[in-house]
Amino acid sequence: MAEGFSGRQAAEIVGITYRQLDYWARTDLLRPSAADAQGSGSRRVYTYRDLLELKVIKDMLDAGIKLGSVRDVFDYLRRQLDADIASAHLVVSGGSVVLCNGDELLDVVRNGQGVLNVLPLRTVKADVDARIVELRQGAVVRTDGRASTAEAV
Repeated sequence: MAEGFSGRQAAEIVGITYRQLDYWARTDLLRPSAADAQGSGSRRVYTYRDLLELKVIKDMLDAGIKLGSVRDVFDYLRRQLDADIASAHLVVSGGSVVLCNGDELLDVVRNGQGVLNVLPLRTVKADVDARIVELRQGAVVRTDGRASTAEAV
């Protein structure tokens, strides 16, 4: 069985607040693959792939992409990309996102925009893996710089 991560663990690993994670799940930006909440008292369980996608979402938002455009990008990537999303490369500039798919550059938000910043998604895997190791060691450093005790996995 694949390993799962609670919502709190997923938020800490990715570097977002639990409130953001909850909002993204409730608005269908990214619902957990292992187990979705089924009402009061139930818990969401995120897979490793979910963590990678959550980190990509966070990185795009940090790069200045608006949440609506992030939704458009993920809709496009899920429809068009055969490989794992974390294996792709996105070029980000202002509100524009271009997918580098092999030797093709595909503008997934709008056409005709110049590109300046490359966001290599393979670093997402390394970042998530490092945070999982920290979690396993008993403490995860939160994005505000304070240490917190991690839940048992």
